[in-house]
Amino acid sequence: MSQSTLDDDDLFGEAADEMRDDVEAHLDAARAALPAADAVWDRDADTVLGVRNGLAAALDVGEAEAELRQAKKWFAVGERAGAFEDADDLRAAVEDLDETLTAITDAAEQVTALTSTVPELRSALQAADED
Repeated sequence: MSQSTLDDDDLFGEAADEMRDDVEAHLDAARAALPAADAVWDRDADTVLGVRNGLAAALDVGEAEAELRQAKKWFAVGERAGAFEDADDLRAAVEDLDETLTAITDAAEQVTALTSTVPELRSALQAADED
């Protein structure tokens, strides 16, 4: 084996370790950017729209999507390059976080739909009460 091959193998191993570290760091940053469970659950408002507005703000994922995208990108590159000896744990972490972000995004869309539904319902009930 030539010296350059040995150096290349060492460099590849070092790059693979750095790539794993990058994926893990982006996953950690994405998790840190997720809304806190209590912020989503606890609402203090006088009206339904106040609750809705607070919940919508609490469901903001901030930089979590961008961080997850970076984790996915580096994971895909590392996996295709065969850089990870065991990628199952990283794959599971990426998939779990992706599912969590999808659930939060879906919930935020449902909360947003309440913006027009609740006032319309209130108006309909007021009109029915007047009749």
